[in-house]
Amino acid sequence: MKAWATLFIAIVCCVTAVAQNTPQPPDRARLNYHLQPRQIAADTWVIEGAVADFLPANGCNIINTTFIATGDGVVVINTGPSRLYGEQQRRAIAAVTPQPVRAVLNLNLHPDYFFGNQAWADVPTQALAGSIAGMRAEGAGYADNLYRLCGDWMKGTEPTPARETLEPKAFTLGTHRLELRRLQGHTRDDLVLLDTTTGVLFAGGLVFADRVPTTPHAEPAQWLQSLATLDQWRQQGQFKLLVPSHGPVDRGVQGIAQTRDWLQWLTRLLQDSAEQGVDLSELLRTAVPSRFAGWAAQPAELHRSLVQWYPTYERRALGRPAQ
Repeated sequence: MKAWATLFIAIVCCVTAVAQNTPQPPDRARLNYHLQPRQIAADTWVIEGAVADFLPANGCNIINTTFIATGDGVVVINTGPSRLYGEQQRRAIAAVTPQPVRAVLNLNLHPDYFFGNQAWADVPTQALAGSIAGMRAEGAGYADNLYRLCGDWMKGTEPTPARETLEPKAFTLGTHRLELRRLQGHTRDDLVLLDTTTGVLFAGGLVFADRVPTTPHAEPAQWLQSLATLDQWRQQGQFKLLVPSHGPVDRGVQGIAQTRDWLQWLTRLLQDSAEQGVDLSELLRTAVPSRFAGWAAQPAELHRSLVQWYPTYERRALGRPAQ
């Protein structure tokens, strides 16, 4: 009996530990995102968003936000889709570390990267110049869409662009050596942060894992070149773990190949279809290859990309200049 009792206690403890480490889904009734930081490296935590499209059920929270407690203050990476998210993010970080937040980085211009900035009004919010310009130009349109999609989760949210312009550089904060690098392709200004102390790369929207990439500001040729650069850094051993802004962190490195595969397939589809004179309505009925079929945000993101990009490919096929 004693052995069975010991085994029972061990099982209960194990189940309890698993339950405590399993993220709770957002509580729509209470507008609680249930943000739960998970440590992924020394002094480094991720708050994982849903691997999905923007939905009321997930509070439009589909982004991985992260933070590094350097020993001389915290660096926060991305602030989520709403003022409410930013406020709950602050509380989640404060529950992990008493260190003051030194800076908030927005890795690109898309709304879920910076709409939580309102909650960080007393902290420097920073981004590349092109991202800040895009935030200012498109913030109101983003807000209209997210209020329509996610309703009450967006209460009180106003688009609040980063206030300080970043330049690519390397610097030391506390015990961490950090490098800010600029790439492009997902947007015109894609900020990438490499923590050389831990070997963690924060790749932003350049890498999607198990999810169809979003393309509203994308340039596929530049994006593919940036993915080649990331792969080169990987082969050189510059990082051990890659954190994508969208998708499972443990699939981040594989996301480089996934994102490249998707972009190559999509651009070939567009080019071949345009050369064959396929109508857009017919193109929208395209079935994706089986290797993509289980990815999140399918087929919505595919359809958005086809509608956005196909007119350009049609004009090229007809020998007309791009507008």
